Amino acid sequence: MLPELGFFLLLLATASAFFLALVTQFGLFKKNPTLINAAWPLSYIFTLATTLSIGLLAYSFAADDFTLEYVAAHSNSQLPTFFKVAATWGGHEGSMLFWLFSLSLWLAAFAFFNRKNNHTFSAQSLSLLGLICFGFAVFILFYSNPFGRIFPAPAEGRDLNPMLQDVGLIFHPPLLYVGYVGFAVNFAMSLSALIYNQSARQIARSMRGWVLVSWLFLTIGIVLGAWWAYYELGWGGWWFWDPVENASLMPWLLGLALLHSLMATEKQGVFNYWTTLFSLLAFAFSVLGTFIVRSGALTSVHAFALDNTRGYVLLLIFFVLTVLAFGLFALRAGSSSESAVNFQFISKSGGILLLNILLSIATVSTFLGTFYPMLFQAMNWGSISVGSPYFNSIFFPIITVILILMVVSLTIRWVQFDRTLLIRCVWLLIPSLILASLMIWQQLRHNSALNFHAFAFVLLTLAIWLLLVTLWQNWRQIRLSQFGMILAHCGVAIVTIGAVMSGYFGSEIGVRLAPQQSQTLGQYEFHYRQFSNEIGPNFTAEVAFFDVTENGKPYAEIIPERRYYDVRTMTMSEVGLNGGFWGDLYIVMGDSLGKGEFTFRLHYKPLIRWLWAGGILMAFGALFSVFGLRRKQEK
Repeated sequence: MLPELGFFLLLLATASAFFLALVTQFGLFKKNPTLINAAWPLSYIFTLATTLSIGLLAYSFAADDFTLEYVAAHSNSQLPTFFKVAATWGGHEGSMLFWLFSLSLWLAAFAFFNRKNNHTFSAQSLSLLGLICFGFAVFILFYSNPFGRIFPAPAEGRDLNPMLQDVGLIFHPPLLYVGYVGFAVNFAMSLSALIYNQSARQIARSMRGWVLVSWLFLTIGIVLGAWWAYYELGWGGWWFWDPVENASLMPWLLGLALLHSLMATEKQGVFNYWTTLFSLLAFAFSVLGTFIVRSGALTSVHAFALDNTRGYVLLLIFFVLTVLAFGLFALRAGSSSESAVNFQFISKSGGILLLNILLSIATVSTFLGTFYPMLFQAMNWGSISVGSPYFNSIFFPIITVILILMVVSLTIRWVQFDRTLLIRCVWLLIPSLILASLMIWQQLRHNSALNFHAFAFVLLTLAIWLLLVTLWQNWRQIRLSQFGMILAHCGVAIVTIGAVMSGYFGSEIGVRLAPQQSQTLGQYEFHYRQFSNEIGPNFTAEVAFFDVTENGKPYAEIIPERRYYDVRTMTMSEVGLNGGFWGDLYIVMGDSLGKGEFTFRLHYKPLIRWLWAGGILMAFGALFSVFGLRRKQEK
């Protein structure tokens, strides 16, 4: 009975989205205040219905209702309860319902915060959001219904994919989805501005808060995803240039460009078209990312859906949104001209222009690298893969220029350039060079197998330079309005330092060890003390115990595992990890060779935790910027 109620609520949500789009639009056309005001209660009805619907699906998982085909395919009675709840969005149908639920939250939030603002513009935006909600709700009803029954019901479920049985699953996908669909708000606002022939400057301040929050969630989601890939997949890295990783990176880059473009548009009235374009593209690429994840068209460790029909429908939604949005954009751009302003290239606006160009190049390059293999295969030219060499060759020069640009931006204002301040900042290159040299030398002296990388040295120096200049420039007087920028820029520097040090100056070795044998890696000795078999709630595990010493002194105990999941008949390695401020020790347990002997892969990753710390700083930077923006609006 409860699943049928969940399906009915999904029908109610679809109907409310339809009427939100249609009735509100008709009211705007007829200038009928009653019909226009109906947008608000319809928005809340849609949100309530969607929330209750996904709540009932989560309850079905918790109650082990295997009469639901989706629950039977992704859960098991032995699965821990918190993984059962996370399994709600662990498969295609549930994840699409969560997508719709996230969209409903943004819809309700926009309706609530704009209940007293320009009713015509807000109602138009709500109507467009309702149209988007309706499209995805129809897709779920016909192609991704999570409430389908199965008779006779199996006695036991197939269990959740072991790769997804991790705490990261509870938070990583939801945060990404909330970030993805949040760009629908600025998408609708930009389209409304185009419909009413308003410039982006007229809505820049009100739009910036929505973009900041969306980008904030997307940033945290990406950071958690990188952390999950690092400790769950067991390959020692954190970013693989996987199609699904790229799917989240592209809207993140466009959102970053949009944030900076909005500042220039609000302050000086420049980049109106850039701002509108980035606003439309950010959500369009979010929908495209959904296609990548849920179509099965691209090979990925994250893409678990293999139904091409669903992928084609998602691609159709993407094309409809794109054609309508950019058709209107082209029409308005061709019929009006941006007002002339006193634009100077050597200014903060000029720096933002250069940044936007670089971020656009990065996005286009990522798009080509992600979709070229699929196009190559579709044309029957064979199979091809595009990996890290391609992406690194594109991103390394871009990151280098961006780091320099971020330092220079601290010495310029919107319309003036402080040459003396820039010269003082250049002097900070000297301690930056010294610190970078010491950090690299510290790693090289402990491991003779490591090599010096000139480009890594340049990136490391520039990142330290950015960190020093940002702190030196702002330590005496920190205003709340600038605090977000300071945190975000420091976060970029710290992420770069962590990526360079862990990527170029880490150590690893593959060995086979039996109990009571040891292996040295740099200044660390790994002693394989003992082996045991253990039984978990839905798996059995082979567990190895390592004692690690540093320069002969006790340092840590590390416990890697190999788990066998009976229901899924899958074996997964659970890495043993000991982390600290200066680096991580990381052990991956491989194949059994008998009598407690296994293959192991030992890693040392210097400063890798700086990656997560820097990402969190960037997210806090966005959060403080939201608070600062809110204070300005209240004054």
